[in-house]
Order: sequence, then structure tokens, then C-alpha cells
Amino acid sequence: MAPKDRSASLYCFEKLWTTSLDFGCNLNLLTCGGYEMHDDTDDPLENQKDTSDNSGVSRRDFLKISSISVAVPFVAGPKMITAAGQEVPVHGPGKVPMEFSINGKSYKAELEPRVTLLDALRDQFELTGAKRVCDRAECGACTVLMDNKTVYACSVLAIEAQHKPITTVESLMQEGKLHPVQQAFVENDASQCGFCTPGFIVSCKAFLDTHPHPTAEDIRRGLSGNLCRCGTYDGIRKAIAQVAQKGA
Repeated sequence: MAPKDRSASLYCFEKLWTTSLDFGCNLNLLTCGGYEMHDDTDDPLENQKDTSDNSGVSRRDFLKISSISVAVPFVAGPKMITAAGQEVPVHGPGKVPMEFSINGKSYKAELEPRVTLLDALRDQFELTGAKRVCDRAECGACTVLMDNKTVYACSVLAIEAQHKPITTVESLMQEGKLHPVQQAFVENDASQCGFCTPGFIVSCKAFLDTHPHPTAEDIRRGLSGNLCRCGTYDGIRKAIAQVAQKGA
């Protein structure tokens, strides 16, 4: 019987580990090294005899151990699987250390692999410009730049964004001066409630970086990944045209 100050799972884990070492194998207790399991006896006096010289394990103990040991995982490094011909680690489900490059600064945190980039930005690093609206990559309110490309932060795992340059709307204003896109939004009344505005501004900035002289059709297509429920599209298009005309 296990000591009272130990849990049953810990006791079974220790018994399994000790037995495995004695047998020189893992869990193949039935056939390893010529050892055999012995039967439990119903005689209480027999059960109380010293069995230190018995190198086997009873069937009853084996069933108890094998059924509960699965709940006691080994403490080891990440598992490795083969993907596309390469060995890659599998992290989790617990928290793992992560490091990010956001707006030119280094950030570190311990997060579960399931945490999205949006949750990391808002909840861990207090960068709340990117907004959670649809939370399923449809509205664009959480748009940020990663490797100079627009991404929906709600649909990118934080663990996948490590060591990649990330730019959020917070970095666009420099020394108290609005970015030209931000200023154009103000001058053209391109926002109402403002909830979608940060995502639009990041998208517009990225769009103008690749289309410095866009046509009306270019603008329409370039902003198709962002939605404004207040319907300020006319002001947004005018803001983009203004920035393009000034060559900012």
C-alpha cells in the first residue's frame, strides 16, 4: 500500500518506473528478460510475506499501474514529429517561453501555444490598437504587419510570430506627430466609432507602400480585406487618394 502522504498516481508512477528499470525495459513486463508475473493470492498471510526476492510483479499491480500511469507524464523536452521531411518540435499544451520583435522592441512572455498574436499583443504587452471584433479573420480590425505584410492578428498563433518583425498601429505616430495616413483620416472624416480605424490605417499604410499611385479600382481592391460597419468608405478612399497625391 502507498504511504498516506503520497497520491495514488505518484505511487503507481514510482512503482512503474522502478519495475521498468529492474526489468531493463519499458512497459513490456510480460516477456522481458525471462521474468514472469506472479498471481495474487487470496491468502492474507501469503500477501504479508516478504517478497523482496521476487523480481516479478503481480497482474493486479500491473493493471493498476498501466491504467493510471498515463495520467503522469514525463517531464521532457518538446516532442518531435516529421513534417515535410524535417524534424519539427511539438510544443505544449502548457506555457512555453516566447520572444517577439514588436515595433522595434523585444518582448518576452510565457504563453500556451494556442494563444493568438492578438491575445498576446493586447493581454500580455498592452498593445491594444489592434481590436478583436469578428475573431475569425473577416473584418480586419486586428490587422498588423508581420514581415511587412498585413495579417489578421486574431488568426496568427503567437508562437508562429516569433522573431519576425511585427508592426502595430501604435508605432506609426512618431514624436507626437501623426502618420500621414492618420492625418488624412482626420481631415477626411474617415472614421465614426473608430473601432475599425486602427486596422484600416495599418492596411492603408501597407497598401500605399506597395501602390504609391493607386487608381480608384486599386483602392477598392486594396481595402477589400477590411470592413467598416459605420460605412465611412468614401472618407477612407479620399484619405488614401490624398496621401497618394502628396506622395507621402
